[in-house]
Amino acid sequence: MTQERAIIGIPMGDPAGIGPEITMKSLAKAEIYDVCKPLVIGDAAVLKKAIEIVGANLTINEVTTPAEGKYELGTVDVINLNNININELQYGEVSAQCGQGAFEYIKKSVELAMAGDVQAIATTPINKESLKAAKVPYIGHTEMLEDLAGSEDPLTMFEVRGMRIFFLTRHLSLKDAIDAMTKERVRDYLVRCDKALQRLGVERRHFAVAGLNPHSGENGLFGWEEVKEIKPGIELAVAEGIDAVGPVPADSVFFQALNGKYDAVLSLYHDQGHIAAKMTDFHRTISITNGLPFLRTSVDHGTAFDIAGKNIAESVSMEECIKVAAQYAPNFTKNSL
Repeated sequence: MTQERAIIGIPMGDPAGIGPEITMKSLAKAEIYDVCKPLVIGDAAVLKKAIEIVGANLTINEVTTPAEGKYELGTVDVINLNNININELQYGEVSAQCGQGAFEYIKKSVELAMAGDVQAIATTPINKESLKAAKVPYIGHTEMLEDLAGSEDPLTMFEVRGMRIFFLTRHLSLKDAIDAMTKERVRDYLVRCDKALQRLGVERRHFAVAGLNPHSGENGLFGWEEVKEIKPGIELAVAEGIDAVGPVPADSVFFQALNGKYDAVLSLYHDQGHIAAKMTDFHRTISITNGLPFLRTSVDHGTAFDIAGKNIAESVSMEECIKVAAQYAPNFTKNSL
């Protein structure tokens, strides 16, 4: 029996960036419709212009609810918020109308996800400066989704070529991130990461925690963080039934995970895991936000203002983003509390 395709909500991102282009390029591919029912939340006029720019053979089908969508190759189903003055749109420019528009697409997508009308959200890039110009009080997607969904401290997970990376800290200076590496936080994150993978339907969940210092500190020779905080935090999690080891030196742990030794790695700070994922495959590194009431995947690149509107942007990352959402959506929905 063929499984019903999940409806994936796609907020089109900042209209002045590459979001509309990569979305239209993605939805010109048959393999997207093979695995899901994509629904764009955006501005129809901006999307029509994007179709012209990329030269795709697509038509816009405006709908008011997801149930009205055709979900057929060649037709892009769109909930049109009609909130952009197309005559004032300048590609690659910071703009209050684009910042406000991007926020409204996300807000509508969250409303649809919370109501169960879409089974996941696959987000496109937004611009922090445009959000600020619009006086939108969030610095990025994660903070926005956290507040709109009423969640606390959602977990970021990267997936690339089967390697999964969680992050103990995100947007902190390295000094502040090290201060946050307490045994209590390590234990808490490992427990939450295990629950996140369980909700995604991952049965084998063997974690490795990356080391902070060279050679994981060599028992205090190059630093005491591993001895005093990181290893004790892992031991606390193991005592609660979590399958975790470490700290494993960061110069080898990601390679080992990529080759199947570990099912996920807990990266201690932002760049540690970002560099490993993006060096593996920049375009196929997909961000999954766990800890929300709904599944959210995202491309892990920005609005690329320098190439917006020029039909230069690659859509590989967006395609992968939608496919990963479609892959995990059935289990996420089934395992929802």
